[in-house]
Amino acid sequence: MAQLSPPTPDDGAPLPSSPLTVVVVSGNPRPGSRTLAAAATVGARITALLGAGRGSGHGTQPITLETIDLASFASEVLTDHHPAADRATAALAAATVAVVATPVYKASYTGLLKAFLDLYGPDGLAGVVVVPLVVSGNPAHALAGEVHLRPVLIELGAVVPTRALSLTESQLGDVDGAITTWLGREWKALRRAVGLPDAAPSHPASPDAGPALRDAGPTHRATLQTAVTA
Repeated sequence: MAQLSPPTPDDGAPLPSSPLTVVVVSGNPRPGSRTLAAAATVGARITALLGAGRGSGHGTQPITLETIDLASFASEVLTDHHPAADRATAALAAATVAVVATPVYKASYTGLLKAFLDLYGPDGLAGVVVVPLVVSGNPAHALAGEVHLRPVLIELGAVVPTRALSLTESQLGDVDGAITTWLGREWKALRRAVGLPDAAPSHPASPDAGPALRDAGPTHRATLQTAVTA
């Protein structure tokens, strides 16, 4: 898949008509975790907004939404032979936009996510627009995404145009509200990073934004994960 080179924030370049891919990665070592579920929701919201924002003038290729649960192949990440991890690293490196999520572990991100990201060489995520997402049990860890996860993503060459999305476990029961608030602040920066023009759907973060949010056009969903459990 051709990799998009993100435009400068103010150039207003139209989004190419080539296929777009949104990839969600969960670094929670527990399969089907709430971290995975929250990240998948963020990915779906971003996919919908990308579809609405590019409009009819930018082609009709489907937007692919792919979900990667690292827990489903955690046992092979540190081995010499890791075909599932290789497929996942390739999918993430080819993404247009990615959501990289982790629960807070010892005030940072998980060892599983670190081991996965260590599989990349220098600039392994060059040009990928990434949203860091952290889930914590304590609001005091709200900056873990900014302090720990953002720097490693940037070191790998990713474009991180927004502040990290930080969720507490108490917010996971109604995660849509927290995501809507975050999108209200950060969607403009994210939109520009992927080349969408400044003319965006009205109130793009609102769950009641109408067809612009609900009818995102053709979307293909793929998974490299175990099923999400309640």
